[in-house]
Amino acid sequence: MAINNDIIFALVDEVPKGQVASYGMIASLLPGVGPRQVGSALGKLGERSKTPWHRILQSSGAIADRVGAERQRCRLKREGITFRKNAAVDIAAHRWGGPSPIWIAANERDPLEIMEIVAGWGR
Repeated sequence: MAINNDIIFALVDEVPKGQVASYGMIASLLPGVGPRQVGSALGKLGERSKTPWHRILQSSGAIADRVGAERQRCRLKREGITFRKNAAVDIAAHRWGGPSPIWIAANERDPLEIMEIVAGWGR
């Protein structure tokens, strides 16, 4: 099933400065979308995009080894994100709290379902 990348971008736009999410966290909120689709969509963003792609990481907190990895690391550091000795982000310290009520309503999602999904991220 093809999904409009704009849906992914709109959700990534919800992740505020100083917080991070994994590809899987984003995918978990979008029925029919997997983490690889999220990564693929973010890879298509242009240089001038305002979507905060740099706040999306691997589930381990690692930055994907690809073009732009150093730029991503620098942007995260400027936002106050801390890194572990293994160079991964301390995801527990900076985990995104989930989408806003506005996003939930605009996407016609059940707030309780979203709360359950978000609660599972810390496990």
